[in-house]
Amino acid sequence: MIGDVMGHGIAEAATMGRLRTAVRTLGDLEMPPAELFGRLNDLVNDLGEDLYATCLYAVFDPVARSCTFSLAGHPPPVVVHPDGAVHMPDLVADPPLGAAEPPFKTHELHLPDESLLVLCTDGLVESATQDIEQGLAQLQRLLTEAATRAPYFRAEHQDDDVRHLDDLCDGIVSAWQPDRGQTNDDAALLIAHTRCTAAGDVVSCPLPENPQAAGQARRHVREQLAAWGLDELITTTELLVSELVGNAIRHARGPLCLLLLRSRSLICAVFDGSLSTPRIRHPSYTDEGGRGLLLVSALSRRWRARYLDDGKCIWSEQDLPQRDACGKSRGALDAARAAHATLDA
Repeated sequence: MIGDVMGHGIAEAATMGRLRTAVRTLGDLEMPPAELFGRLNDLVNDLGEDLYATCLYAVFDPVARSCTFSLAGHPPPVVVHPDGAVHMPDLVADPPLGAAEPPFKTHELHLPDESLLVLCTDGLVESATQDIEQGLAQLQRLLTEAATRAPYFRAEHQDDDVRHLDDLCDGIVSAWQPDRGQTNDDAALLIAHTRCTAAGDVVSCPLPENPQAAGQARRHVREQLAAWGLDELITTTELLVSELVGNAIRHARGPLCLLLLRSRSLICAVFDGSLSTPRIRHPSYTDEGGRGLLLVSALSRRWRARYLDDGKCIWSEQDLPQRDACGKSRGALDAARAAHATLDA
């Protein structure tokens, strides 16, 4: 996300701080960009008259290789493809937040693996000596030159990738340095390097709409985690999946599907055809149920619900096992035992 409050001063800086906090909160609820903009637009209107903010909010799906975003009076994104080609989509942005009327438009880009997504404010590309169209054209030329002479798409380690992107940002900003004295506008530049999920790192399987689904899900977890070399997570993941599938059978409706995704963490997601909202209960000692999501929360680094056009998915995230100098994993079973002890207490 990148944004710019219109105006200068302490009041505008405070407004941006409030908007940024709101975006973090709403983004954590996994709202689609257009719906998130509707909430932000209401917030800007409530903050006072004659207050406006431009904004671009994007969500990248590394499995589908798609970038979904909404624009509110903001410059569009620029995409640098792995072959060095630079592309800026020709889009009509919605009015700025505070002046717009929902619904907001949703745009979508296909981003191949190893692409660069470049976002900026108008303060970077617009000055007293050039308008915003000229500035965006110059940005594309600079990105084209940079992509042909630097290894932005060939970094083998994450630290190298970060360093290359830092160098690229410094080069882009320095190119406009002579004009900086002719404007008092703030400038922001954000460059993201897309890393897509390999086909072998995401698997899914349909589940029956009956109690046998939990057993099939556990069997799928055992087979897939063993194939990935994540045997240390099998016990915990089986328990997580059992609770998620059990909740879907008991409180939702089909079709049901289990998805496992391996990246820097392990994500388990269960899809169903219901839009009901899951909530953690606080059962008493004598209750025979109501501890499912409490257990999921205890065993996961985090869990969330994501709402789709035809249902929802509930997902949980676990850290991958850390290995010591001898290659042995540690901590997974200890974490599971600690979670069980917490629940028993």
